[in-house]
Order: sequence, then C-alpha cells, then structure tokens
Amino acid sequence: MIPRYSREKMAAIWAPESKFRIWFEIEAHACDAQAELGVIPKEAAKAVWERGAFEVERIDAIEAEVKHDVIAFLTNLAEHVGPEARFVHQGMTSSDVLDTCLAVQLVRAADILIEDVDQLLAAIERRAFEYKDTPTVGRSHGIHAEPVTFGLKLAGYHAEFQRARERLLIARKEIATCAISGAVGTFANIDPRVEEHVAKALGLEPEPVSTQVIPRDRHAMFFAVLGVVASSVERLATEIRHLQRTEVREAEEFFSEKQKGSSAMPHKRNPVLTENLTGLARLVRMTVVPAMENVALWHERDISHSSVERMIGPDATVTLDFALARLTGVVEKLIVYPENMQANLDKLGGLIHSQRVMLALTQKGVSREDAYRLVQRNAMPVWLEGKDFRALLGADKEVTAALSPAELDALFDLGYHTKHVDTVFRRVFGRA
Repeated sequence: MIPRYSREKMAAIWAPESKFRIWFEIEAHACDAQAELGVIPKEAAKAVWERGAFEVERIDAIEAEVKHDVIAFLTNLAEHVGPEARFVHQGMTSSDVLDTCLAVQLVRAADILIEDVDQLLAAIERRAFEYKDTPTVGRSHGIHAEPVTFGLKLAGYHAEFQRARERLLIARKEIATCAISGAVGTFANIDPRVEEHVAKALGLEPEPVSTQVIPRDRHAMFFAVLGVVASSVERLATEIRHLQRTEVREAEEFFSEKQKGSSAMPHKRNPVLTENLTGLARLVRMTVVPAMENVALWHERDISHSSVERMIGPDATVTLDFALARLTGVVEKLIVYPENMQANLDKLGGLIHSQRVMLALTQKGVSREDAYRLVQRNAMPVWLEGKDFRALLGADKEVTAALSPAELDALFDLGYHTKHVDTVFRRVFGRA
C-alpha cells in the first residue's frame, strides 16, 4: 500500500488511528454490556466512554517494551480512564478485539468497493448506449470472427461487473461477524450476551463458533472475491489495450494536451493506465492464496494468519479501490474511432460473412461438409492474396448453382449480425 496507488477514504480505514478507535469502541461497548449484566459497575462503563482516549505514539512506545499490541493499547487506555480501567477487557482475549476489528474494517472496505463498482457500472452503461449500434468486428483467438457492435462489447462488461457487485455484497455479509467469546471461544469468562451487544452496536452478527478466532474460511472467501473482481478489471483493461494497438486503433485512452508518452519517442500515445490496471490486478490476486492458506490454523488458534492479514487487508482493498476508480476514469474518457472499426470490418474482403454463406448453402440442400469446403476454398485466396470474397463466390459455379446473385448479396448484410442487440441490452440494462 503506497500513496501512488491509494485513495484517502480507503486508506483511512487502515490507518492506526482508525484501528485503535475501533478497538476502543469494541472494549467500550463490551463494558456497556457487562454493566447491564451486573458484572462491572455502570460507573466504570461510563468512565470508559467519558475518559477513554489513546495516542498512537504512546501505544507504539509501550508495545516496544511489552511486545504485545493489545496490551499496549489497554495500558495506554488505562492511563486515561484511571482505576475503572481494571474492568476493561473482562473475560476477553486479544483475538476478540483483533478479529472483530478486522471484520469492521473489511465491511467498511466492502462498502467503498461496492460504491466503486456502482460508479463503474454507470460509466459503462453510458458508453454502451452511446455506441449500441456502432458496428465493429468480433474477434476469437485475436482473429476476425463476425460483426458485433461496440456497445454490445461494453454490455458484456457491464453484466460482468453486475456479478462483481453481487459477489461483493455476499463477501461483505460473509465477513461481517463478531467474536467476543474469550479464550478458546467457550464464553467461560464472558456472557454470550456481551458478544450479541457488541455485534449489534458495530453492525455485525455474532460468530456461531469462534474457537477464539473467527474462522478464516470467511476471510479466504472475501479475498477470493476481490481477486475475481480484479480479474474483471484486468479483462476490460486488456481489451482496451488491444484496441489501442496501432494496427487496430479502434479505441484508446484519453491523452491530455501536455501528456508525454515516451522519453525517447515524442509520437507515442501509450495505454499506460490500462497497463497499470493489469499490474494492479495481479497484486490483488496475489493476496488470495495467502488468505486461503490462513484457513488451516492450529487447534483453536494460532497467529500464523496475523502477519499475513496485516498486509493483505490494506493492500488488497486499497489497490482494488484505486483500480476500480482508475478504470471508471478510463471508460468515461475513452476515445472511440468508429471509422477505424468500419475499416477493420472491411479489411478481410467480406470474410466475416463466411458462416452465413455456409449456412445458406446447407439450406439449399448442400451438405454441411461440402458447404464448408466451398466457402473455405473461396476464403483462402482472400486471406493469402487479398481478393474479394463476394466476387470469388460469384465466380464459383458450385456456389452459384445453389445461390443466386441476389441471394449472395443479401448474405453480406451487416445488419443481420446485429439484429438482436436490443434483446441483449434489455437483458443487461432492463431497457434497449
């Protein structure tokens, strides 16, 4: 997590001040519940809220001596609360604070990521309708296949990020659990009602069985979802990078007036933002395997997961937040070249209509094998010699024995391939 790829709102979730504030709220809410149950004096719970405070620098200094972050925090808190501080953390263990805090942080991070996806969806939808009927070539294996529209391409990404949003909502629910169950999770020294109170106060649900730690399959699922979302970011970024290649040049990133593309070549307009997004996606996915390896802790707990989560929590969420915002900007400002799209459609002399010709021959009684052979033998000279596909078909006696010139001409209608665009748009956007 470095400032270059961080946005303030997400980074603030992981700042020490924010973390210790959540720790304080967990302890203070637990004191409220303990006071209501008669375990500690109500005056003590009140004192925690009124006089409770902490200093990050002081906590760090204490931790340097005691080598325990939660004890350092509690010691600093006690310096402000006074004698009543002896009632803080009654029956609790460090993981109750650490795991519940991490849940709060990941929930808040998920909320920001969901907002990010909403903004990206809005940008994609606007551009999709802008180019709904703009014809372009569809490619498979990087090779011209059949016509699509640029709006239809974008509609596919919109549907994908709709799924990303749904997955983030599920991941948010999965991670939003609270553990205030004490050593080895038995509630031996703390009433389960304390956990219920803290969970409600923080917008979480009680963890059914915490074993002293919240089970890490929850976290593994959360980071796996982030990895999938990052992969969707990369897929759209990669498409834009391909479309910006000089030989294609159907779309490109916005290039500002004073922007420089290369230190050596003044003519360069490089897809630096989408290349950056490809790299950021790799970083987010890099956190998935460690999160999965954290699932298998020893017995009721160990801390082999701790160092991992201190790094992947901020890194994955901050990086994905930045990537989603950057991708939204790329889509909003994307420069599209419909003329180049049409030129590329025409580049192979009509070969993009080959399947339709083959199917028309089968409809006239020609076997599929023979129809494929007839179409392919006329297609190859177009590939190799740059000839015109329609002209070659018209000169092939076996083809013209089945299809008249008018029928052949009709098979080269571009609109045939885009007649169901509205159907797809209604499926994706609910309107066409």
